[in-house]
Amino acid sequence: MPSGYLFRQMDAADANRVAGWRYEPPYDFYDPDADPEDLAELLDAESREGVYFSVLDEGGDLIGFFQFEGRGAAVDLGLGLRPDLTGKGLGMDFLAAGMEFARGQFAPERFTLAVATFNARAIRIYGRAGFRRGKVFTHETNGGEHPFLFMEREA
Repeated sequence: MPSGYLFRQMDAADANRVAGWRYEPPYDFYDPDADPEDLAELLDAESREGVYFSVLDEGGDLIGFFQFEGRGAAVDLGLGLRPDLTGKGLGMDFLAAGMEFARGQFAPERFTLAVATFNARAIRIYGRAGFRRGKVFTHETNGGEHPFLFMEREA
């Protein structure tokens, strides 16, 4: 696993910290409170159990999270990096650490994810990490319907 990252089951304190994160436009699309259902899931201890994991740096500071949803032989990834850390070249190592953690926890055959099509920065990182582009689909979230790109790779 890339050094410097510690994963732990997300607790209520971390969930509340993440719920307060605010991103700069256009990435404010990912603000946790942009979709009430997503926020409710994040804040619900039962929904978080075994699915949401906090990521800490070497100093013990919360720097991000991963959401791992089992889908048959695949694990679907959701992730977020703390807003002040985005755009600083950390995405590839952060993603690699999350996939390595998921391999150990869930032993998937492949990883899948969906990313908003406007997020070229994330799509580039996923491509560099070996994810292949799939279909674009419409997803209802954040009070409307938005285009998302499905991506996958072998674990």
